Formats: sequence, structure tokens, C-alpha cells
Amino acid sequence: MIGIVVSRADEASTHLGEQLRAVGEWTAHEDERRADGDGGGTYYTTAGFELREFDTIHIELADPAPAFSAPDDLDFLVFVSRHAGDTGRLLTAHVTGNFGPAEYGGEPGAFARAAPGAHKAVIEALSEHAPDDYEVGIECTHHGPTDCTVPSMFVELGSGEEQWQDAEAARAIAKAVLNLRGVAADHRPDGLEAPRHVVGFGGGHYTPRCERIVTDTDWAVGHIGSDWQLDAMGDPAANREVIDAAFEASAAELAVVDGENPDLERVIDDLGYRVVSETWLRTVGERPRVVVDAAEATLSSVAEGLRFGEVAVDSDTNRDGDTNPAETWTVVSLPDDLIAAANGIDADATVAAVVETTIAYETTEGATLPAGRALVADTTDFEQLIDRLAGLLATDYESVEQTTEGVICRDTGFDPGKADTLGVPEGPKFGRLAAGKTVTVNGREITPKSVESERIERFTVDWPESDPAGQRAETASDGRLTNGER
Repeated sequence: MIGIVVSRADEASTHLGEQLRAVGEWTAHEDERRADGDGGGTYYTTAGFELREFDTIHIELADPAPAFSAPDDLDFLVFVSRHAGDTGRLLTAHVTGNFGPAEYGGEPGAFARAAPGAHKAVIEALSEHAPDDYEVGIECTHHGPTDCTVPSMFVELGSGEEQWQDAEAARAIAKAVLNLRGVAADHRPDGLEAPRHVVGFGGGHYTPRCERIVTDTDWAVGHIGSDWQLDAMGDPAANREVIDAAFEASAAELAVVDGENPDLERVIDDLGYRVVSETWLRTVGERPRVVVDAAEATLSSVAEGLRFGEVAVDSDTNRDGDTNPAETWTVVSLPDDLIAAANGIDADATVAAVVETTIAYETTEGATLPAGRALVADTTDFEQLIDRLAGLLATDYESVEQTTEGVICRDTGFDPGKADTLGVPEGPKFGRLAAGKTVTVNGREITPKSVESERIERFTVDWPESDPAGQRAETASDGRLTNGER
């Protein structure tokens, strides 16, 4: 069940409560256990939701959860609230806590348990329902309450009196909140055991980097310590407990730091967490961390150009266990020259061949060209990669043959040296011969055949040890591709 908290001290919150009841099909109930101003009296339920009203302003509430009919069944709380500032028409969402002093409710250096999955989902829903003249954004962690016993977040209508009474905007928030039916507090795409959460550090009050992570990646963001919140916190080394608490309240092991903050990064690392980049999050996507960690430990880091293929592998391994999934994988040397040649023929098909046959692979040229080493689940996948690359070269050569040493490509074509020997002057007649036409030089006919030479290109392939050279030779002897087989 999702609990919705309305504050009568907030006119926008009251308006949002009215719009919620207007949008959904609610049933009114009476709770005589608690005072009307403390979440008791009349409250409302609809499938998956319960709405309670309080006299106290949201940020000064302690823990609203006990006011709900079944506190132990609450998945998370949604505080519907006003947003105040010079930010115009804005729909926003954020989680609560304080990195520094508690100027706006809650306790200093304390955090409510974030609901990153619900936060990610509501931002998407707000973007879907927002009126055309409203922006959607996320804010940093900057106020209370901090004592909620279940995950929670604020969803706000802003940023002034006119917007607080805007029925269309309030209805958009109501629809977005009700879209959360069935959404979990934590973000676990495809049922992954570990939540895909990060803690954000740095940037302004409205953090574009964290917003991109929320909207454009497979990850969600928990608490966000903006620059002004970090300044209020003070020296990271003296506030290790606060930083640790932000990770714990976010159910996160990773951080993204906007800007340069080596002191903060040292503390994060010393606490056992890891700082990653936005690129790392995009590259990793939904892949299990155990697979990512093993690939980076075996090959190189994402920052150094490691990228991931599409070969699915068994990752049912506890990250704290003794089993390293990479022990069952094979490290292979990519045939860099062969890949470069195939890339010159069809770049997209070349990358696709590598992606579709590997678990992970190294790259060069700004992570655009596979090169270096790769991880394969089985040596037959590597053989398939070579077959596909050879097939691409077969579109540009008369024959392509696979051997125990690698790939041999043969072709015949115009040889300028032969033409020069036969007295053909450079210029138009060179061009005619190269185009396959006979020319006459000093009364003598020179045919294209007479100025052709065989062109041979050899590309070495370092076959993995589990593919013995002799065995490969037997299969390679029939691996000749010709123009007729293209």
C-alpha cells in the first residue's frame, strides 16, 4: 500500500488532495483512534492507496506512518506539497533529509529512507501528464522529515500562488501519483536482487546530471547532496557518518560526483563505496554487478574503454561469495587488424559482430572500435566472431580463407607498377585500365589482364588454447569464401 500525506497547512497540498480524490475512486472512512489534525478523522482509500490529512506542515512532521490503518503494509509514503521559489511553473519530486543543519525540519545530518524506484517512476509519470507550459525536475535533499519508518518522497507543485491553485497542474500530479500503483520503493529492473541506486553529490539545487540518470538510464537516484548542502555539511572527513548515512538511506553502493571533489571521493572510497561516472551507468545498464565487476577486474575498466556485449551469462553468484564468474569465461585477443579491415567495409556490422558474440570487450578510438581483449562464454562464440568478420571481408575480396594462423584474403586488380613497366603513361589510360578496359600505347594493345596482380592480405588470429590448432585446421580447410558465396 502507498500512503499519501496531505498537509492542511499547505494550500497546494490541500488542493492536490482534492484533485487526487477527484481523479480516483475513493472510499471515505472514519478513524476515531487519532485526532483529526493528526491523520485521524476522515481518511480515504482506493485500490493500492490510503490518503491521510494532517494539520502540521509536512516538513515538521515526525513519522506519519503510524497514522495509517496498516503501517506495516506501507510500501512508501508520498508527501504531496507545494514548491516555492523563483522557478516558474514546475512539477518536481525529491527525497528528504539534511546533509548539514536542519533549517527546514528533520534532524541535522540525518536522512529519511529514500524511495528511488518510486521517485524514478513518478518523474516519468509527471513528464507524461504535465501541462505543456510546466517543466518537470528533481531537487536535491534539503529538508525534513527525517524520521519516517518507511521509504518516502515529496511530489510538489510550484512555484507560486498561481500554480498552487492551478487545477490542470494539480490534476497532472494526482494522475502521476496514482500511476505509482504497484510500483516498489526500490528500483530493481527485471527483478535483480540489488537495487540499481546511486547517491548524487555536487551540482546545483536542481541537478541536471542526476535528472539525466533518472530519466535516461536504467538507474535511480537516492539522496542528492548539492554543492550548497555539502558546504553546509562541512569537511567530508569530519562528517563520515553523514556520508555513510546518505548511502544507507539510499540503499546504494555507488555514487556519482558532479565536479571535482577529491576529499569527498576519498571518504566515499574509504567507506567502501565506489564513485562511478554517468558513462559507467549508461554502459552497465541492467547488467548484474557481479558480471560487471568480474569483467572490469579481468580486462579493464569502463573508464578505460571497456564495453559490454550481449551474450547472457549465469550471474547467480553472491557478490560476497567466493565464486568469480569470470573463472568460467575465456579471455581472447581480438584480431585488431581484421576488425579494422572489416570496420572499413561496414562499421555497424563489425561492431554488431563483436557485441553479439562477447560478454565484454575492450575498445579504442573513443570506445567506438573494438580492440584489445574480450571475454567470451565459449570458444565457439569467438569462432563465430571470426566467421562473421571473414564474411564481411568476402564482400570486398575474391576469396577469404580461414586457417590455423588466421584469415587470408585474396584478390586481383590493377597493378600500376606493371602498367608503368609496359609504358602506359599515368593519366587517363591508367584509369581506363583500372576500369577494366583495353588501351593502346605506341600502337600496342594492352589488356587489363596483362596489368593485373594478385593481392594477398593476411590477418593473424590468436585462437584460444581451448581451440587446438589442429582441430581448427580441419574446420578452416573448408572455410574458404568466394564471391559466389557472398
